This record gives sequence, C-alpha cells and structure tokens, in this order.
Amino acid sequence: MSSPSLCNSTFFILSATLAFLAASSFADSVLYSGDTMYAGQSLSYGNYILTMQTDCNLVLYDNGRAVWSSNTYNQGYSCTLRMQTDGNLVIYDGSNTAIWATNTGREQGNYVLVVQPDRNVVIYGGAIWGAGSNAVGTAPVIISGNSTQPAVVAGDGITMVAGK
Repeated sequence: MSSPSLCNSTFFILSATLAFLAASSFADSVLYSGDTMYAGQSLSYGNYILTMQTDCNLVLYDNGRAVWSSNTYNQGYSCTLRMQTDGNLVIYDGSNTAIWATNTGREQGNYVLVVQPDRNVVIYGGAIWGAGSNAVGTAPVIISGNSTQPAVVAGDGITMVAGK
C-alpha cells in the first residue's frame, strides 16, 4: 500500500505534468484512467485530433491528414477505447473482446492519455518511487521523453539528458 506522502507526490507530479501541457483545450485533450471513448468521439489539441472511428480504427489526424492509426479498421463493431486503471490503453469490440492494446499495463493507479501540443499521444501515470524529500515551494521536476531523447523538465527550462 502506498504512503499518503507518495500518493500526494504522485498526484502533484501528475498535476504538474498536465499543467505543463495545459492550454485552453486541456479538457478536450485528455482521457483519464477508467474513462471510455466511444465510436465517433475524439480527443484534440489544436489541429491534432485522435478519433475512435466507427470502423474500430483509432486514428490521429493532423489538419485532416492521418498520421498514425491502430490499424484495427473493420476488426469489430461498436468499438470503444478505454484508458484502464492499470495504465493499459485498449480498444474493445462490441462483444468486449480486446482487439488492440498498448500493452502498458502495470499497477493500479491514475493514468491519463494526452494528445500533446507536439502532436504526440502519450500515456502518463504515477511515479514509480519517490523519497518524498522534495522542498515545499520549489519548481516541479518532470521526467518524460523516449529511450533516445529523455528530457528533464524543471520549472520553465528543459534540459536534455543523453541516453537512458
């Protein structure tokens, strides 16, 4: 069981991450853990639109041009997209059979799927571990990125860290 301090730290870091990404369309660009996106619904950030299509394909559009998809076209009917509380993003068909997943399942927690201002679609979740030694009133530190370009974000600055 997590300590209240670790839970509060996780919530703070997640909130800070979302605040960092936030813009006027914040609510429209996020799918929270436990939430479902039904066929025909979308998440968007500016000209970037992630749509759960009625043909069961999840597609990211940039100004109307498809730039990524789950490649699940016509693999089911009445499909839904779920951001699960274990961090796994899954497309289910009408009979509740998984037809696609990110395979990012881990411990139960609070996760969010975010359509970011850089056009990337990312799942964020709670911290894995924290000493709880952060000072009150200091700028949050957020680690994000991929295996080739992780970034440490502190306050308003971004410092790139080579390799993982």
